[in-house]
Amino acid sequence: MLEFAQAEHTDRETLFVEVILPLAIAKNYTYRVPYELNDSVAIGKRAVVQFGKSKLYTAIIAGIGKQAPEKYEAKYLVEILDDKPVVTHEQLHFWYWLADYYMCNVGEVMSAALPSALKLASETKIMLNKDFPVDRTTLHDKEFLIVEALDIQPELTISDIVKLLGQKQVMPILKLLFEKNVINISEEVSERYKPRKRTFITLNPFYNDPDNRRELFSILEKKAPKQADAVLAYIKLSRQQKTISKNELIEESGAGAASIKTLIEKEVFIPEEKNVSRLYFEEEEAINNFELSEQQQEALKSVSDQFAEKDVVLLHGVTSSGKTQIYIRLIEEMIQTGRQVLYLLPEIALTTHIIERLRVYFGANIGVYHSRFNDNERVEVWQKVLNNEYKVVLGARSSVFLPFNDLGLIIVDEEHETSYKQFDPAPRYNARDAAIFLANMHAGKVLLGSATPSFESYYNARTHKYGFTELSERFGGVEMPLVEIVSIAEETKKKTIQSHFTSVLIADIQQALANKEQVILFQNRRGYAPVLMCKMCAYTPKCINCDVSLTFHKSSGKLHCHYCGYKEDSPIICPACGSTHLEYKGFGTEKVEDELSLILPDARIARMDLDTTRSRNSLQTILNNLEEKKIDILVGTQMVAKGLDFADVTVIGIINADSLLKFPDYRANERSFQMLAQVSGRAGRRGKQGKVVIQTYDPGHRVIKQVIENDYKDLYFTEMTERKSFKYPPFYRLINLDIKHKDPEVLYHQAIYLAKELRKHFGDERVIGPQAPLVSRIRNFYIQSILLKFEKDAISINKAKTVIRDTITQFQTTKLSKGSIVQPDVDPY
Repeated sequence: MLEFAQAEHTDRETLFVEVILPLAIAKNYTYRVPYELNDSVAIGKRAVVQFGKSKLYTAIIAGIGKQAPEKYEAKYLVEILDDKPVVTHEQLHFWYWLADYYMCNVGEVMSAALPSALKLASETKIMLNKDFPVDRTTLHDKEFLIVEALDIQPELTISDIVKLLGQKQVMPILKLLFEKNVINISEEVSERYKPRKRTFITLNPFYNDPDNRRELFSILEKKAPKQADAVLAYIKLSRQQKTISKNELIEESGAGAASIKTLIEKEVFIPEEKNVSRLYFEEEEAINNFELSEQQQEALKSVSDQFAEKDVVLLHGVTSSGKTQIYIRLIEEMIQTGRQVLYLLPEIALTTHIIERLRVYFGANIGVYHSRFNDNERVEVWQKVLNNEYKVVLGARSSVFLPFNDLGLIIVDEEHETSYKQFDPAPRYNARDAAIFLANMHAGKVLLGSATPSFESYYNARTHKYGFTELSERFGGVEMPLVEIVSIAEETKKKTIQSHFTSVLIADIQQALANKEQVILFQNRRGYAPVLMCKMCAYTPKCINCDVSLTFHKSSGKLHCHYCGYKEDSPIICPACGSTHLEYKGFGTEKVEDELSLILPDARIARMDLDTTRSRNSLQTILNNLEEKKIDILVGTQMVAKGLDFADVTVIGIINADSLLKFPDYRANERSFQMLAQVSGRAGRRGKQGKVVIQTYDPGHRVIKQVIENDYKDLYFTEMTERKSFKYPPFYRLINLDIKHKDPEVLYHQAIYLAKELRKHFGDERVIGPQAPLVSRIRNFYIQSILLKFEKDAISINKAKTVIRDTITQFQTTKLSKGSIVQPDVDPY
């Protein structure tokens, strides 16, 4: 980063700004500031700049100086968009750290960090050239249509013309019209964020006088009784609240918008348009009505004491041990000091659920930030955090990018979750690890909480890098759930299994329903059936873009690719051999829901997976219905495993544990234990002991036994011995390089070359591959992976990254690299 200072300057000085563009370019670009904008430039403000031939972008000013770039002539920046910076100095420092650590470009970090409404849309505007009359008889049909449309509407965007002509390729036509001097083309930047406005009504002060008001009523009651009702409604509402919106007045009076409009025209009412919040939970009042148990108090004291010496503390608490209540007490203490708190959660599902609990304690002090919010709402939260209006922010991983001023505490709940890791696009960051750096920047503390900590965090706690506190008992003395293992093979042999449900699971579900209790069933695969197969020739439909079989979804009646979104109709006849004997293999949540409804027709069954929670409020509706006992059985993917806390859920069924255990990944056992333990933890959280039924073909599997005994330590020590032997984290650092190309033959030679160059620097032992990953083609790009392993003590990871960057750059300068994409992923799993 070029160290530009924000120095004092005069109006006529020549200034240059270094800007961050939302693009994957290796260096920041420098622009010249027009004299009239000298006083407007500031680090952290947004500027409109031209990059390339004609494209306009929103950039963030990262530095201000007086020296022109040496290698190119600086263009003038077009416009400054903000009165004050929207990005802080601390954020810029954080962005550069993320780019450096995760081996990406700072423009990619900016793209991920800023809400899309703060990034402007560049729309090409098309207008008629009025200075040059044209003979329209010389125009082709499509050219004539465009000109005719511009007669009616002075400006059209390219997207308007695409709709008008019904085709995507419109640029050649526009190019011809431009060359004939028929049209002008200009770039215009449109600001996407529009504050939400609402009209508020006040009574003209003239009518505060009782005599004037009586005279008004006497006139209105005779000539306009609806208007009189509106005035009466205003007086009634003004006794109950400080501000009265136009909509509230219409609803209270029943007078209609026309009556209010007439009263405004008569100057009886005075309207005022104000920007208002889109966030529905602003006016809550905080209450404080719980007491910590003795063990919770000890854990809270332990965490607070360790914060005196350690920046990071790991809280290892079994499921339902009351970790959230400890978090609340720590947040309260931090708010009293005037500092901000970030509460990170791995899933939007969990965010939605827990906000209802935290609103009770923090009311308007708490903001929520995740991708389900629309653009305008995200900008609003951004501005409130920037202005220090929110003391607590609850959010998913992207909330680490918010413009905090004084961050005192970050709580990373369920810190082991893979959802904290962004896999695509860059930056491929882990929000847990990024949060530790972010807190350090603000001289704040980090609390990592989990019932099943990641091995890296547990290792750091055991080696005293982190502080460590345990909660080994469930809150309120509730017993851990009873876990029963059922052999699918055994029940299949005895013919006691119905569809995918063993007799034990069905009996427990029926008992729970008879007791007016609720059930959660877990199947870690969405859709109806993962594979459609011909019984005659074993043909399986595959995605045309990816190297994966298509999953059948009964709701759409189509075959779906879960990687690129491709869909096609489900065939009736095998396209390979012509056979009509096609059958579905395997099962997902949709099939579980469907078949369970046949076995238990009176049960109210719902499904919670990516397909049923796509719309904005669908997730909240499912959770509300579960809480209000409108759902008896909830079938779901890993969403149901994460932090849900419902009093009447007493039975948990894991339909097929083998899909977790038989995965070719060095973390498979760790992840399986975490998932099974977390799902099991949803049962019997209040009072009554819950029950968990785990269905599997391998009842003797070591991890299943460790889940039954809740023996995390045994799992940890067993796995750590293997990881040390096979050179995996936490003893080694991993960096994965994915090389992608549309031609598999070319890709193979590119990957071999790159691996050979890396081996020159790091040796054979540290460079593994290249080899094709499990899914070797996605979106028509074939993939080869190179895995690099570095000992923590023997080599500087920063120097290793520098060598990798230089090697990739050198590779990209060769002719061999043409058409390839190289994607580094630091700490990939």
